[in-house]
Amino acid sequence: MSDTLTMGGREFRSRLFLGTGKYPTFELMREALERSGTEVVTVAVRRVNLDEAGSGKSLLDFIDTKRYLLLPNTAGCYTVDEAVRTARLAREALGTPWVKLEVIGDPKTLFPDNEELLAAARILVKEGFIVLPYTNDDPIMARKLEDAGAAAVMPLGAPIGSGMGIQNPSNLRIIMETVKVPIIVDAGVGTASDACVAMELGTDAVLMNTGIAGAADPVAMAGAMRRAVEAGRLAFKAGRIPRRLYASASSPVEGISR
Repeated sequence: MSDTLTMGGREFRSRLFLGTGKYPTFELMREALERSGTEVVTVAVRRVNLDEAGSGKSLLDFIDTKRYLLLPNTAGCYTVDEAVRTARLAREALGTPWVKLEVIGDPKTLFPDNEELLAAARILVKEGFIVLPYTNDDPIMARKLEDAGAAAVMPLGAPIGSGMGIQNPSNLRIIMETVKVPIIVDAGVGTASDACVAMELGTDAVLMNTGIAGAADPVAMAGAMRRAVEAGRLAFKAGRIPRRLYASASSPVEGISR
């Protein structure tokens, strides 16, 4: 495919990124990852026992790092110090400079603390990390994160795990006009139509976890999400017809004898 996503010096054919939490079993997670066609897999560093890697009991034992880019995330961090320390640990333990940066500001909504997020992003970029920050759908903050050196900006579509879909498409459009780095919708996708809408808006990729892991059939949903992301991307590139208040005949009436 010629329509690849370039980010952090790498090219990706798939525009669907997946998380690894909430699956009933590691085996089911592995099967869902395969069905999705993803190339980027996120792992919450603070929720994985790195000492168990290689034992056959660790989450990491079920992720083929030759096939997927491992994207450690700082989920569960509430301060700059926590997030930076977790990112450094991930780089040492997993051997990757990539990090999905999360600094949470509220335990109930899981909305990001953007002041702490920006500060952490600046530190990690200076240390050579490839930073993908999870933020709210604020165009001003998106621009500041880009200026800080973020490799992409990851605005939420809705609160994490809510499954409500894209709640503020207007802000996403403004963000796409505001920054030049890739825009990856992160959080809130509940079903295939949500993923398709995100891509039809023109965003570069979608990252999800609960929408697949929490489905009645995660493997089937992974396949549905793959097709939805592909369809949404194709539709965006094709260009939709303008919305009209009134009908427009599919067969023009000009030239029809009466």
